[in-house]
Amino acid sequence: MNVIYTDNNATTKVDDQVIEEMTPYFGELYGNPSSMHTFGDNVGKKVKQARQRVANLINADPDEIVFTSCGTESDNAAIHAAINAFPERKHIITSTVEHPAIKNLYSHLAAKQGYEVTFVPVDRKGRLNTQLLYESMSENTALISLMWANNETGVIFPIEEVAKRANEKGILFHTDAVQAAGKLDIDVKKAGVDMLSLSGHKIHAPKGIGVLYVKKGFKFTPYLIGGHQEGGRRGGTENTAFIIGLGKACELARENLSVMNSQVGELRDYLQSRLLEKIAGTSVNGELDNRLPNTLSIGFDAVEGESILLLLDRDGICASSGSACTSGSLDPSHVLMAMEVPFKSAHGTIRFSLSHYNTKDEMDLIVKTMVPTIEKLRAMSPFWKDGKMI
Repeated sequence: MNVIYTDNNATTKVDDQVIEEMTPYFGELYGNPSSMHTFGDNVGKKVKQARQRVANLINADPDEIVFTSCGTESDNAAIHAAINAFPERKHIITSTVEHPAIKNLYSHLAAKQGYEVTFVPVDRKGRLNTQLLYESMSENTALISLMWANNETGVIFPIEEVAKRANEKGILFHTDAVQAAGKLDIDVKKAGVDMLSLSGHKIHAPKGIGVLYVKKGFKFTPYLIGGHQEGGRRGGTENTAFIIGLGKACELARENLSVMNSQVGELRDYLQSRLLEKIAGTSVNGELDNRLPNTLSIGFDAVEGESILLLLDRDGICASSGSACTSGSLDPSHVLMAMEVPFKSAHGTIRFSLSHYNTKDEMDLIVKTMVPTIEKLRAMSPFWKDGKMI
């Protein structure tokens, strides 16, 4: 069975060029990049090249790049560094639709360390209530952390605008750009962010490698304390092959940014229009004009998302009912609940997230499969009768 993979916001295929770049560093080029000898130093030069490639993707300086194990570690390291920088401040701000790496850590800080947390709501289209956010800022606020783009709906937040307001108030600003990197043109200097997280496996690099951008001048407290690696900001021997692979992936992502925003965006729009045309009782979640070009969150009334996924899986179609980090729950995702998406649609929501590997023929096959799948499930649903929701 040929697999049609449309779950790229969960993880991506490692690009063949990335694998090729990494392979020598699993075998003959195994030196420690921190060693003094030439054998290790040659590896260290390749790590330096990777650092520059990552920096180029987000318009940072190479020495502002800290390699981590994943996006979650980057998020956690950023938040702990921020609250350590302002130990006297006990207020932090985020949104109600953040990834669990942010949302759950903020909840932990509130429950265990006495922090006051403002979870800023979003509206029905997933747009941030910036007015409430600005009203929540105070002299006691240590940090604002917001995702650049939502992993489920693709809705993009006004990062540059909020970062500017935070800077004016002397509040640190961190953004989780895990979903945005490689899909949007990111410029950390223009955006004015203090810290930014990204993850390799979202941009066709391997799982197990991430990045935290730390703005020059910020007194960063290391999350992992150990050796001198990463300029003393993250202890532990460098994950050499994965760092090199991430560097290549960032170079490719930069080159392919126009493809993402044209070719992939057109495929997403084609899939969306065909599903809306062919299947009644269907609605798209999130703001249509301000979202990632690859992401489609679409709800089907009167059916269960998990049942849709099981039937799609039988035909080799990979999609998601929301974030991979929360897919073990049968409840609608916290993102859709925060958006107050009607229960009838939220429970039947599927997320299709595309990449440049997808084709128009695949989109046609998805639609061809989805039509009888929804018909079959609605025939068994007590909430669907005579072609409409009851």
